[in-house]
Amino acid sequence: MRHREVGELMTRDVVTVPGHATFKDIIRTLDEHKVSAVAVTDAGGRPLGVISEGDLLPKPADQGDWFRSLPRPESWESEKAAGTKAEELMSAPAVCARPDWTVAEAARLMESQRVKRLLVVDDADVLVGIVTRGDLLRIFLRDDDAIRHEITGDVLDRTLHLDPAAVSVDVVDGKVTLHGRVHFRSLVPAVERLCRTVDGVVGVTERLAWETDDTGARH
Repeated sequence: MRHREVGELMTRDVVTVPGHATFKDIIRTLDEHKVSAVAVTDAGGRPLGVISEGDLLPKPADQGDWFRSLPRPESWESEKAAGTKAEELMSAPAVCARPDWTVAEAARLMESQRVKRLLVVDDADVLVGIVTRGDLLRIFLRDDDAIRHEITGDVLDRTLHLDPAAVSVDVVDGKVTLHGRVHFRSLVPAVERLCRTVDGVVGVTERLAWETDDTGARH
């Protein structure tokens, strides 16, 4: 089975600023390009960090009086509020992915690092793109027929060597339903598990019977 890779989904034209960019330079860049974050890069195009609108908010929040009902800022917020250059305002180090990573690999890194975007770098660690949560979710826009074709051809036939005629595959809005019969009971969870790994699948319902119970499970 072929999984969609980060390189197919990422935006290649990444908006960047140098580490010495000023606060106002960054704001102008965000406004000019209509983006919510920029990458901070060194002279060689290698990413140093990311500046999002959230990284910049401590600056206006620090202006004016603090009312007793409002909590005092954390130390890191105070540091961000005092920062005037990109290298002082950015979230670092940059969380990066490779173009050949699968969507699942990128999503796991986003979740573990609690970030909304990943900078994509090549083998020399030079910035080549950026991928967001929205980009990764685009795989769920896959056509139902494409999903059904991949399950029938790649999963059932070429991977599990099952007779595609023995198992029918229905796909509606990414939800897969399997009907039919397989030779061994142990194949049922394998079929379901592999179907779930197909890009664009939202869920799998299996209604499969089997000819031989090779699991030793009691009825």
